Amino acid sequence: MERIPSPSYSITIRLEINNRIGMFANIISAISQVGGDLGAIDIVRVEKGKIIRDITANALDEQHEKRIVNSIKKIEGVKVIRVMDRTFSAHEGGKIEIHNKIPVRDRNDLSKVYTPGVARICRDIHENTEHAYRYTIKGNAVAIVTDGTAVLGLGDIGPEAAMPAMEGKAMIFKEFARIDAFPIALKTKDTEKIIETVKNISTTFGGINLEDISAPRCFEIEARLRKELSMPVIHDDQHGTAVVVLAALINVARLLKRELKRFKVVVAGAGAAGSATAKILSAYGIKDIIVCDRTGTIYEGRRQNMNKYKRVLAKITNPRNIKGSISDAMRGADVFIGLSAPNIITTDDIHRMSKEPVVFALANPDPEIAPEDVLPIVKILATGRSDYPNQINNMLSFPGIFRGLLDVKAKGVNEEVKFAAAEAIAYTIKADELHEDYIIPSVFDRKVVFSIAHEVAEAARKTGLARK
Repeated sequence: MERIPSPSYSITIRLEINNRIGMFANIISAISQVGGDLGAIDIVRVEKGKIIRDITANALDEQHEKRIVNSIKKIEGVKVIRVMDRTFSAHEGGKIEIHNKIPVRDRNDLSKVYTPGVARICRDIHENTEHAYRYTIKGNAVAIVTDGTAVLGLGDIGPEAAMPAMEGKAMIFKEFARIDAFPIALKTKDTEKIIETVKNISTTFGGINLEDISAPRCFEIEARLRKELSMPVIHDDQHGTAVVVLAALINVARLLKRELKRFKVVVAGAGAAGSATAKILSAYGIKDIIVCDRTGTIYEGRRQNMNKYKRVLAKITNPRNIKGSISDAMRGADVFIGLSAPNIITTDDIHRMSKEPVVFALANPDPEIAPEDVLPIVKILATGRSDYPNQINNMLSFPGIFRGLLDVKAKGVNEEVKFAAAEAIAYTIKADELHEDYIIPSVFDRKVVFSIAHEVAEAARKTGLARK
């Protein structure tokens, strides 16, 4: 699969250039020759006989960045003063901070927000605990909790290394849903300690977003916390992804004018996202779902590489009791949903599917099959990447879900809430706008978050989750 330069590998190169005709063209040529993608060009200052310029270029990876710089260094009359990695620069000092909502300008302000006036609020909350939602940050605060064991595609890299990803998530909460989210990276992998810690810090928050915790521990941690806390607890790697997949499938059914519940679906991957996706599709009414892991299809009675979570999947999926490999499962399937690893299916597997095959190859950055290989033979393709149409991104779901739950001071989360979120995402796109390349809205469509929030709040009210 052909790779293209990305803003995630973006560098700004400060150059001292001899001020003579043709120098700038030589620099552009040097970047182009090694496959760099030229970006912004700025003049920093002009000196006697020289120009200082900042030139930005996108690269494929860190080695490609170095090749771009070395290519420029070969030009006579050009001196590289410094190279700044723009992604690292964006993280300098962290990406989030706390701001006061009201100013403290004098003693009068101080007496209201702190002593002695604050004592009145403390007494009020002591007498009416629920008032914490009204008079503290709790009503608009989410904890993003991780142990750093399943970060992005990097795996178990530890809590410190997980922090940049958690800060990024906090930024998304604030930018898209106006929620104050706090990254909390725990220095333990012990299930009981994580559960106990989250319970002990829960006072401050109106919701808990579990993030990047490896399976199968993430299942038990979420289940226990949901039972023991009176607030929404959502492991986003599971349910955020599952909600967006369901939304995309709702729109596939609308576009193809087919009944969603009659789809035959194959899910590759029985980890956090794969398990949650199979469960939400089953709960929504799709009967024929087959889940595959490294061993092959999951079915009742299978003994190899099973655990209690896969046994639950076996009870609610694979009604035809298909045994064998993923290729066996793909025969006659309408939809393939990949939530696993790169290059696990082939074009032959796609040809085994039904007449209008739908492929969601969501492993990121390298999907289960190269999009270029399947685009000519599938009806609809979706990936987890932003450089192809139909990006399935859990960022579409979690800001709106938490916004809606916080708005009604929800005591928890249920399937109806997730269904409401999925339908809100799907129906953001009108029927006459649907297209093979447009089955899911953009993550930058600001209507999506507040549409989800409204429907989630209504579902929470109707199902008894709402305090407000």
